[in-house]
Amino acid sequence: MTKFQGTGVAIITPFKDDLSVDYVALANLVDFNIENGIDYIVIAGTTGESVTITKGEKKDITSAIIKANKGRVPLVLGIGGNNTAEVINEIESTDLSEIDAVLSVSPYYSKPTQEGIYQHFKAISKVCSIDIIMYNVPGRTSSNMSPETTIRLATNFKNIIAVKEAGNNVHQYLKMLRDKPDDFLIISGDDDLVLGVVLAGGAGVISVLGQALPKIFSKMIRLGLEGKAKEAYAIHFQLMNITSLIFSENNPAGIKAVLETLNLAKSNVRLPLVEATNVLKKDIKEALQALN
Repeated sequence: MTKFQGTGVAIITPFKDDLSVDYVALANLVDFNIENGIDYIVIAGTTGESVTITKGEKKDITSAIIKANKGRVPLVLGIGGNNTAEVINEIESTDLSEIDAVLSVSPYYSKPTQEGIYQHFKAISKVCSIDIIMYNVPGRTSSNMSPETTIRLATNFKNIIAVKEAGNNVHQYLKMLRDKPDDFLIISGDDDLVLGVVLAGGAGVISVLGQALPKIFSKMIRLGLEGKAKEAYAIHFQLMNITSLIFSENNPAGIKAVLETLNLAKSNVRLPLVEATNVLKKDIKEALQALN
């Protein structure tokens, strides 16, 4: 499970101006991240606009990333939803031979009880042939997977190896870090909180910002894992402004504006998202210039 320690990036799905997938930009982005120190890549997560890509596109995107990766870093594939039977069907019908783990979001919209969340992941665990990273993001799902439910699942199912926690709740992080099994990973999904989480015993991050600034971001995480708080916080303070900016309108419009400024991908997103405003793009450009 050390393969999921450090910096993972929730890679975007780059789109051309006609909103078709830009596979050239995608392959270049994979190379850019691996060459600059990231530890693993997450495919078709929230930042990858998973809800507005088709099943066929998802398959093609996965294949393109596998091809570009060339076995260099572990790959995680997002397979989740609020229809447990459909999630199971997708897991069973997907070729996972080149995938190291599934990232599965806690059921959204339906607002299940904690027992419902537990039973959902229990059912997924029984059919999944590879490791599972649960994903708790209450701001998007409208329900919170409690620390008690997370630890219960971590204790009872060996292939549930980690949680990507993105509740932006420091107390919840600390409860899980205190109570988790020794081999269970707490992975931050909050770019603004990750350093504190890592210094408290977290395994690292699945980052949005990291894919645009992989060298400096992954260095911060490595320093945190080494317990070098002063050096790590020096980087954290440098990144605070750009981290805040990329989430100020919506994700992934913010990170796509950063990547466009860096000439790595265009800022196009699919409706109902809209691309970053000109004001935000200007602020992002100035923040990047300040970072050199």
